[in-house]
Amino acid sequence: MKVAITGKGGVGKTTFAATLARLYAQEGRPVLAADVDPDANLGLALGLTEEEVNAIVPVSKMKELAKERTAANESNTFYKLNPYVSDLPDALSKDINGVKLLVMGTVDTGGSGCVCPEHVMLKAILSSLVFRKDDVVIMDMEAGLEHLGRGTASMMDQFIVVIEPGARSIQTYQRIKQLAADIGITKVRVVGNKVRDGNDEEFLRSRIPPEDLLGFIHYNADVIEADRNGKSPFDYSPEAVAEIRAIKAKMDAEK
Repeated sequence: MKVAITGKGGVGKTTFAATLARLYAQEGRPVLAADVDPDANLGLALGLTEEEVNAIVPVSKMKELAKERTAANESNTFYKLNPYVSDLPDALSKDINGVKLLVMGTVDTGGSGCVCPEHVMLKAILSSLVFRKDDVVIMDMEAGLEHLGRGTASMMDQFIVVIEPGARSIQTYQRIKQLAADIGITKVRVVGNKVRDGNDEEFLRSRIPPEDLLGFIHYNADVIEADRNGKSPFDYSPEAVAEIRAIKAKMDAEK
């Protein structure tokens, strides 16, 4: 299973991505979780300490490795656009609670639109993840829609859009579904997060087609407390874990 988790900033996609990853790992499945958000905090949600997270160098900052793999150098303006990278996810990932965490980062091109060696390597690694046929691959995408325009997740099996009960989140889901279709992804599912009551549930059911709605995660003070303390919600909130486990069961049944 290869899943890209997306949505607006602050809706809880990292909490969902991390808990889903740990649930699969708990079953003994090989799991690779790729943090593709510039504001990388998937490590904290998986159970790393702040010090451990801060010590991780994102792949996008590994300039020398990018030059080595793309054969770029000071006098060479031409370099490999399809470098060998299939060994890098295992070599560069960090094991945490049974999950391999790969912090990708992003490449700042300063608005120039240039394709630098780091960008080429990053894209090649992301593309290679889909070929890990025995692994569960979960991408925690950057907030917003830019990654869809770049086609970063174009080879994933499905998108899961994490939304809140509100008109702006609904609009984001609709735009993601359209853009996903443009790059060949027809399976776009929705998880409603921070749901307070039956009225919120009914609001989401009235706006999301039944075949797209995977389930709800209710507003939970334990999840907020976990975030405040820099801890994994998996270890703080049995209720949230149970709700995400039910969503996972629905995902597994659809395979």
